[in-house]
Amino acid sequence: MKRFKKGDPVIVIAGNNKGTEGTLEAIKGQKVIVKGVNMKKKHVKGDGSGKPGQIVEFEAPLNVSNIAYCVAGKGHKLRARVNEAGKKEIYTISSDKEEKVIRTI
Repeated sequence: MKRFKKGDPVIVIAGNNKGTEGTLEAIKGQKVIVKGVNMKKKHVKGDGSGKPGQIVEFEAPLNVSNIAYCVAGKGHKLRARVNEAGKKEIYTISSDKEEKVIRTI
């Protein structure tokens, strides 16, 4: 089940960019792209018609297991449940057992 949605605030919890916050730009299966995180450089060769070569900087994808939903600068796990009205809702779980409903599907 997809718990994250495009535009959600997230924090990186593993890897070289651990602790960096950003927003989700794209989700493709188990890979996500976070704005301003995991920046890579690619050298592009110029073509013979006068276009010069250049270095292009872009966001590389991260695994979805390496991010967490961000609330007030802290990472929270997301869970799903069915509420009393029969609607599915996504909510956060934190270490202090405080639950906050993020969205209803």
